[in-house]
Amino acid sequence: MANKRTYTAEFKREAVRQVEELGKSVSLVARSLEISPNLLHRWRRDLSTHATQAFPGKGKLRPEEEEIRRLKRELEDLREENAFLKKAAAYFAKERPRGTR
Repeated sequence: MANKRTYTAEFKREAVRQVEELGKSVSLVARSLEISPNLLHRWRRDLSTHATQAFPGKGKLRPEEEEIRRLKRELEDLREENAFLKKAAAYFAKERPRGTR
């Protein structure tokens, strides 16, 4: 079973800085920090893609991911409401027996 360690944003940024600014190799930095080179590559990609919003923290989402989550919830609510309204419309559209109002 793999050991699940968590790393702070500062730790990740420092690891990436050692590779990019100090010119150290990814494998050397990864070995010295006892992390996988693939993990360090992913941190570099995240940092270059998302800059200040990289590494938001455990359980936190970047603003665009939070917006997607909110919109998905809203879409599901609207689908449920639409299904209810369809059933209600079908119920009220039924013909009434003759002689009733």
